[in-house]
Amino acid sequence: MWTLALWVFSLLCEFSLAVLPTKPENISCVFYFDRNLTCTWRPEKETNDTSYIVTLTYSYGKSNCTVNATEPSYSFPLSCAMPPDNCSVQVEAQNGDGKAKSDITYWHLTSIAKTEPPIILSVNPIFNKMFQIQWKPREKTRRFPLTCMLRFRTVNSSRWTEVNFENCKWVCNLTGLQAFTEHVLALRFKFSDSRYWSKWSKEETGITMEEVPHVVDLWRILEPADMNGDRKVRLLWKKARGAPVLEKTLGYNIQCFAENSTNLTEIKNVTAQQCELLLRNQTYSVSVTSFNSLGSSQEAVLRIPDVHEETFQCIKSVQAHIAEPLLVVTWQSSIPEVDTWIVEWLPETAESKFPALSWESVSQVTNWTIEQDKLKPLTCYNISVYPVLGHQVGEPYSIQAYAKEKAPLEGPETRVENIGLRTATITWKEIPKSARNGFINNYTVFYQAEGGKELSETVNSHALQCDLESLTRRTSYTVWVMASTRAGGTNGVKINFKTLSISVFEIVLLTSLVGGGLLLLSIKTVTFGLRKPNRLTHLCCPDVPNPAESSLATWLRDDFKKSNMKETENPENTEDRVPKPCPVSADLIDKLVVNFENFLEVVLTEEAGKGQVSILGGEANEYVTSPSRPDGPPGKSFKEPSVLTEVASEDSPSPFPQTSGMAEEAYSELARQPSSSCQNPGLAPSGEEQAQNPYLKNSVTTREFLVHENIPEHSKRDV
Repeated sequence: MWTLALWVFSLLCEFSLAVLPTKPENISCVFYFDRNLTCTWRPEKETNDTSYIVTLTYSYGKSNCTVNATEPSYSFPLSCAMPPDNCSVQVEAQNGDGKAKSDITYWHLTSIAKTEPPIILSVNPIFNKMFQIQWKPREKTRRFPLTCMLRFRTVNSSRWTEVNFENCKWVCNLTGLQAFTEHVLALRFKFSDSRYWSKWSKEETGITMEEVPHVVDLWRILEPADMNGDRKVRLLWKKARGAPVLEKTLGYNIQCFAENSTNLTEIKNVTAQQCELLLRNQTYSVSVTSFNSLGSSQEAVLRIPDVHEETFQCIKSVQAHIAEPLLVVTWQSSIPEVDTWIVEWLPETAESKFPALSWESVSQVTNWTIEQDKLKPLTCYNISVYPVLGHQVGEPYSIQAYAKEKAPLEGPETRVENIGLRTATITWKEIPKSARNGFINNYTVFYQAEGGKELSETVNSHALQCDLESLTRRTSYTVWVMASTRAGGTNGVKINFKTLSISVFEIVLLTSLVGGGLLLLSIKTVTFGLRKPNRLTHLCCPDVPNPAESSLATWLRDDFKKSNMKETENPENTEDRVPKPCPVSADLIDKLVVNFENFLEVVLTEEAGKGQVSILGGEANEYVTSPSRPDGPPGKSFKEPSVLTEVASEDSPSPFPQTSGMAEEAYSELARQPSSSCQNPGLAPSGEEQAQNPYLKNSVTTREFLVHENIPEHSKRDV
């Protein structure tokens, strides 16, 4: 039992490990005329060793041919396949594990026939724009209908034009060519029922016959008019697009006449393709014809308006773009009747319009193309499109374009303005056109804080400044600007700046707050002064103690009384009645100078009262005090003694003999000094002026004697 189970298990393993061949599919057969019938199928390769058995049934099913093949293709000889026959093909794949058969496929040999490339025997020009081509096949195919295909191009073109010929013979006529132009031709053919063309024949060339020249393309360059309205007009012409390359021209006829007159103004015959005319302030029509040995071309006519004539406008927009390897210019017209255009292009760096100007006529389309290699790279061109309606030229529309662009040669020159706390304005100068190498599409402003992340802002090509915001206060930044064209960008020089730590607004605000506070304080002070003036005066000008009310003033008053009493003991001496100066010590004067005016007022008031009593009673005396000392320059100490002037009555005794003796000694000392240093202020002339001591500028230096009207005569004399 176990033996049977093991045997069944081994069979199952062998069956599971067996790999059958893949069924052949996609059988394809080609009948190479006069050679063989080749059939191929898929898959092309097998994993195991696989062989094929190919069975071909031919002669409309009457015969068959079986062959072995090791590759997924096989070629049957002509003995097994000859058109017009119908065949069938079946392929069986086999290997060590099994077999697999394909489906049966059926083939009509004529429909799968393929021939060798034909041979062009000759290319002969007939008439002006026609070739006659003679050719033959390499095989014998006379009993089968053929279809031919010719392709041709001019020698200076890369674009082929193809033409089919049904039931063609071994001679074909090719028409619609350009006159007097060299063409390149090639031919291929097939059986009319076949799906396979032969390969192209060897290329042959031929030149069509010459004819009269084509009409030229005519253009003009108008120069500025002079004061009389006269101006020079340069006529330019050339072969029209599509004219024969080999066209020969012997010369050109130029005719010019005023529009309001039929009389010819000027006729010229030239061989160059330009002519200069001097036209007056009128409208002219000019025509140019070319001629050769066969005749003259049609006229090319152009209208030259006068200086003040307005031209029509119909071009709404013009655009230029690059479509490798071409520069393409397109435009839109508002007048459908306009179907002819003149395109001018001129390098912007050209000093004059002629001879650097290039131009071309365009018809039936609203676009124009030119190869990039025909234009200078990295050069800006001024491109103008003129509409032409009949013989009248309209207003042009101009744009600028580059054939090839690169990154600018240099970056923008950058500056920083209006630096604030968190903002700054970056400005830059426009790059010179000679260094742009293309159109500037945008500017990118890069800025980076010290030790921070690099940030950027992008603006369009018309902007020459950028405002940076959200910056950090009191921070150093590095900034640079990159100018970009379609081909790349170039960075400018890096510059550094630092944001402010305090803004002008903050300064103004702080100043306003301080000023406002001071103003409020001043207003409050004035208001307080108006409400309580005495307190404000006391605060601003405090009271100084009055020396007259001090103990020192009392002592001095008593001393004066004693001195007067002593003087009254000598009534015979009438000279002593004259006031005499009395020196006082310097330290005493320094103590009395403070508010000395108050001191004198008190003393004199008291003495005046006593004098009144003395006069009426005949006992009291009057005293006059007069401080006097030489003036000194400001800032120096007072060393000269002050002077006290005494007036004593005869009968008044001196109660202080010691003080009187001191005064007498002072008097005797002053008598020995010059009179200029001891003058009595009360006796000085009214016109004499003395410089006031700064401490005594408000003091009273003399006192007037008050005499009562009823005093007796002897009392008046005593005074």
